Amino acid sequence: MPIALPHHDGSSLFVSNTGPGSVSLGDTVRLRIRIPQGWGPASKVWVRSVQDGEPRYDAAIRLGSVDGWDWWEAAMLVANPVAKYRFLLEVTSTPAPAGTGQRRYWNLTAQGLFGRDVSDSADFRLTAFAPAPEWLRKSTMYQVFPDRFARSTQADGHPTPDWAIACSWDTPVVGTGEQASKQFYGGDLPGITGKLDHLQELGVDVLYLTPFFPARSNHRYDASTFDSVDPLLGGDQALVDFVEAAHARGIRVMGDLTANHSGAAHEWFVKALADPGSEEAGYYYFSLDHSSYESWWGVPSLPKFNWSSEALRRRFVEDHDSVVARWLKAPFNLDGWRIDVGNMTGRLGAIDLNHEVARLIADRVREINPNAALLAESTSDAAPDVTGEHWQGAMTYSNLTRPLWSWLAKDAPNVNFFGSPQSGPNRISTEDFLATHEDLAAGFSWGVRQNNMNALNTHDTARAATVMVDGGPEVGAVLTFCLPGLPVLFAGDEFGFEGFNGEDSRTPMPWTEPGSEDTPATVVKHRVVKDLRSVYASLARLRRELPALTEGGVRWLHAQGDALIFVRETMESSVLVFVSRDAAAVVLDDQVLSDAQLEALLLSPLHHFGTVATATADPSGVEGVCLRSEGISAGIWAIPGTRLPTH
Repeated sequence: MPIALPHHDGSSLFVSNTGPGSVSLGDTVRLRIRIPQGWGPASKVWVRSVQDGEPRYDAAIRLGSVDGWDWWEAAMLVANPVAKYRFLLEVTSTPAPAGTGQRRYWNLTAQGLFGRDVSDSADFRLTAFAPAPEWLRKSTMYQVFPDRFARSTQADGHPTPDWAIACSWDTPVVGTGEQASKQFYGGDLPGITGKLDHLQELGVDVLYLTPFFPARSNHRYDASTFDSVDPLLGGDQALVDFVEAAHARGIRVMGDLTANHSGAAHEWFVKALADPGSEEAGYYYFSLDHSSYESWWGVPSLPKFNWSSEALRRRFVEDHDSVVARWLKAPFNLDGWRIDVGNMTGRLGAIDLNHEVARLIADRVREINPNAALLAESTSDAAPDVTGEHWQGAMTYSNLTRPLWSWLAKDAPNVNFFGSPQSGPNRISTEDFLATHEDLAAGFSWGVRQNNMNALNTHDTARAATVMVDGGPEVGAVLTFCLPGLPVLFAGDEFGFEGFNGEDSRTPMPWTEPGSEDTPATVVKHRVVKDLRSVYASLARLRRELPALTEGGVRWLHAQGDALIFVRETMESSVLVFVSRDAAAVVLDDQVLSDAQLEALLLSPLHHFGTVATATADPSGVEGVCLRSEGISAGIWAIPGTRLPTH
């Protein structure tokens, strides 16, 4: 049976103020809910908001009916920067015993529909914070680990640093042990510049670079200075040239900044360690006798910043040429930052300056460039820290990546499952996938959900191709591109790369020997595991061409057996997505889609993987459509928009 239940989300179908910066404190917004006539009908509807900590109920009016749905609307005052709300529905059974009626009440929250009271943490959210740039939610992001992406001819002149183990481009990656952070392949920024045509062909809009500062590891999260680009990557001018070349192709560039820690070789820490009375000593947490210090997870090479230091705040954020500011300005002109371990920044034991530091960084970024992006890593439940006030979205795995791995899991017992003691993902049911996704997405406002990074995998995780059944990455990619959020490719996904953990996943790209920066991106075929370039290019093209994929709401129509179906919908147009991990047949009818939408499903999909087909479920007419797959498959259809009642 299709999912025909009352529905609301934060899109323009349901919220009157959805444009950038359109919600301010003191505004009154109109909130709509749609209720299937076959479910209710509802006799009364209220919006319950929380204003200054106290619940308030505002009655909704019935707008009318269309395509089998009743639409209701209520007004709500935005009394606080985070305005929480839910819907309370009254359903009266008929015929009414003794003329009194059998009433039942339901709560609709961002987590779903409940016939009981639930925590306010599951409520929908509207926020009155400064908006994220519109380009962010409309983008396709590509992550580059500079040491492994591409070598230019200049790289041959760079000496191997004393901490490193020199590797040729085809040396196998070591995924564990001391060698993992020391293998040095010599990828550089001119090398990336020379492969921008490849990224354009994939449809990439944003390139996210992991750190480019000098360091004593191949990952460079242990910066030895924030004042320059690593000479091994080509130095400052190479970054200037790279960003200019990317911008000329319509590709934005985001950097990666460690606000939680520096490297032990950092000039600040070296001075702090040598001189307990120095200003820099206050940047870190030292013991009383200065013999030990706090570090990220106890790793000595990553000493932790003490954000109680006003001097650190000035030097890192507030000064004219601070770390945060310098790289967003000319001549470097980065388009934003991804903040490493944003969830841990400013936190140590009883000390919690996390939101204060986030606000400090966000205010500075917006002051320099209101159109810059600011994302933060928070690998578990990121919602409490990512409200949209400062971080505009999260690099998080809990609401999509982890449940997606588990839904598409194969037997992969030696895979690092996001640092947990599990020996790989635990295969879950389709119902559990949707429940997990909705539970862990519910804490985000709609605006933040649209800016969260939807990743199949990253430089810190195993590769999806190692974790998932054959065809899993292709199906998973459809979900990362079509659900609300910012789809992310990690370099090598388009070639089917594998890896059992983050370090093992950082395989050098399969290019031929380095040539000039103008050399085409020629691929060595035997190093390609599976060529998925056309898959990703097709999905990126659809995101550009179909507004519903970046502006539409999301409504789930089916989550049972081995198949998932949802629709991204606006008034003007909609997109239906069908994915299955095995053979499946699902009938959709006029309980969930209009006649025009059902008819559109009989046309060919705009994108498909595997074998998908549609046919009328009733030979006498289009009263229902059967979507069928043979094995693991996916399909995307353009369908007409969702109609609202006319007054």
